[in-house]
Amino acid sequence: MTAPARTRTSADLIRAEEPVLAQNYHPLPVVVARAEGTWVEDVEGRRYLDMLAGYSALNFGHRHPGLIEAAHRQLDRLTLTSRAFHHDLLAEFAERLAGLTGLDMVLPMNTGAEAVESGIKVARKWAYEVKGVPADRATIVVAAENFHGRTTTIVGFSTDESARAGFGPFTPGFRIVPYNDLAALEAAIDGTTAAVLIEPVQGEAGVVVPDDGYLTGVRELTRRAGCLFIADEIQSGLGRTGRTLAVEHESVEPDVVLLGKALGGGIVPVSAVVARRAVLGVLRPGEHGSTFGGNPLAAAVGTAVVGLLETGEFQRRATELGVVLRDGLTALVGRGVIGFRSRGLWAGVDIDPAIGTGREIGERLLREGVLVKDTHGSTIRLAPPLTITAEELRSALAAVGRVLV
Repeated sequence: MTAPARTRTSADLIRAEEPVLAQNYHPLPVVVARAEGTWVEDVEGRRYLDMLAGYSALNFGHRHPGLIEAAHRQLDRLTLTSRAFHHDLLAEFAERLAGLTGLDMVLPMNTGAEAVESGIKVARKWAYEVKGVPADRATIVVAAENFHGRTTTIVGFSTDESARAGFGPFTPGFRIVPYNDLAALEAAIDGTTAAVLIEPVQGEAGVVVPDDGYLTGVRELTRRAGCLFIADEIQSGLGRTGRTLAVEHESVEPDVVLLGKALGGGIVPVSAVVARRAVLGVLRPGEHGSTFGGNPLAAAVGTAVVGLLETGEFQRRATELGVVLRDGLTALVGRGVIGFRSRGLWAGVDIDPAIGTGREIGERLLREGVLVKDTHGSTIRLAPPLTITAEELRSALAAVGRVLV
């Protein structure tokens, strides 16, 4: 009789990764096997409250029933055609996503980095064909401490040396200015400027929220200079900050919005460049593309995501629960927390370095049954699914308080 196969433990599975998996991540030592809503479970059956939500890719929680149903329904019909052919879901996806954002046209892609790369290409093409910038002279202004992805073009205008060191030479044509500094931005813009590309809230930098009026100022400067305002809403958009888009906190309308992460509902990678017709209209057949971009499965899930946001429920939840988050963190200031920044259901929390690094705090919270992720130094990020309850959120904050003692 054959002996039953031994179930591999978390430690076994982590060790098994080391010789065969590129070491480009340093994950916390937890091996997730199942998930539902705001909770995940490891291979041993231990449960954890997810306070990261896949960097906002899981805004609607793990396995949201409406999104799972949309995926299952489409799996039984059609999953991929490539863009060599039309399919019956693409028009509705584009129409409803454009309507949700108040813009005109959609360029569907897959990952967030692809959306950024596509936005850069479109901005340059627009600069040459519409603005009249001389060939190969277009520039794009970006902000220091940005995070827009990991491709070679994007890391070339990062100020994070761990992201860029060893990957040059880099693509020219980018000017870096301090974030939240309108004077520096104005000085960097000239006749060659195709676009200003910024995050309305800088996520990877530690959930850095700009001063009131900054986004309005960016819009005014770009309008006056005749260049595009591109808002990277890949982390900040789709309900996270209490609005559909974070730029709505200042009633700002960018020319181009970049979306990803939550657009795929935590099921498939879906991203998009959404823009005014005069901008995306510069693309012609053969100039840009993606085999999987806008595929039927992605369109089905993406349309279901838009449907959830059209109700306004998740934006309201992020606003209301954001108050619980802010109040809970305020109570921890001076008790191990030296400061924090929050907008909606999203916060960057600065821990007293004497208590531990962000990584060490994440490991302590793991033992408390709460999953978070550090960013730079002693800062941790809190970005739970928008489906979290007030009770669950308070429980997570209580755990943060316990590990700071």
